[in-house]
Amino acid sequence: MANFMGKEGFQWFVGVVEDRNDPKTLGRVRVRCLGYHTPDLTKLPTADLPWGHVMNPITSATVSGVGQTPLGLVEGSWVIGFFQDHGDAQMPIIIGSLPGVPSALSSLENNRGFQDTTNANYPKYLETDMNRLAVNLKENGAETNPHSSLTLRRSDVDLGVSIADIDEQVDIAGAGNGSIDVDLGDSWDEPVTTYAAEYPKNHVMETEGGHIREYDDTIGAQRIHERHAAGTGYEIDNEGTKITRVKKDQYHIVSNDDYIHIQGAAKSTIDKGLKVFVNKNAEEGNNYNIEVGAGANVTVQVNKGDINMVAVDGDINMKMSDDCNIDVGGNLNVTVAGDASETVAGKKDELVTGNNTKTGARIDLN
Repeated sequence: MANFMGKEGFQWFVGVVEDRNDPKTLGRVRVRCLGYHTPDLTKLPTADLPWGHVMNPITSATVSGVGQTPLGLVEGSWVIGFFQDHGDAQMPIIIGSLPGVPSALSSLENNRGFQDTTNANYPKYLETDMNRLAVNLKENGAETNPHSSLTLRRSDVDLGVSIADIDEQVDIAGAGNGSIDVDLGDSWDEPVTTYAAEYPKNHVMETEGGHIREYDDTIGAQRIHERHAAGTGYEIDNEGTKITRVKKDQYHIVSNDDYIHIQGAAKSTIDKGLKVFVNKNAEEGNNYNIEVGAGANVTVQVNKGDINMVAVDGDINMKMSDDCNIDVGGNLNVTVAGDASETVAGKKDELVTGNNTKTGARIDLN
């Protein structure tokens, strides 16, 4: 090569990406360059354009898969670069892309280059190439061209989520004033996004598939937002509140211990069932312990169903420092396979309004 960069000067170009399906998977693109290539596809087809390497920043190693893959450009992207082989113009190096305001959409029928000649996908709009989330175009203080993902986020919120609602009056004979303390139910709403971006404060990255990341530095409305095209994502608002939405299933795998400290109250609402399995490996010492601090109650209410406690190979032990009050609305049935013993330190009062029958092989009355 007789001419090369550094010996024969520095030769710039501006052009349009027309192909990115690099057969060597190096991230190269074919670029039609202004002043070098004709726009007539019959004279110079896209397939005859030279492949150009894309320059990565020094923060990307770009070796052995380490670093950032240079795959951000699409057909229709305007780029700037230089020719490594000077006047031969067969070894382009792309150093960046150039946003603008398209004057026309791509078309596969005009047989012209300097556009997306592969699929005519880009540009999609006749507006600034800057992401709508970054621009937040307004007129008289009202948004005029919101991003579709923003419209979806504002409409797709969970409202009126009910929390545990224990009956206001639960009477149990002998329990203090005749009732137990309860928590009345309430509901909560998912917070709506606090998006209020002001140009040029919102730094947005969006992929062609619709995945989005925002780092918004707008004063008083700073946010971090990351969203999958399917709608799963999270947002952290200006005050540090985090809202997470998972549109399908979520799996939480921890190879060792898991520590959670909620310094306020926790409210969980489950539309379907809940299963908890403790000590799956049947190892000694892996107990299921629940402790409630002084001054609080534990209340379990089943609106229509049973409460079942089963000890397959063990005892059920209950100990109270004060009273034990049981109010049975129907029958009380107790079956003991072995012996039954009852010790009462004080007096025992028994009131039976119907028959009182005791049957046994021997009944001792002392």
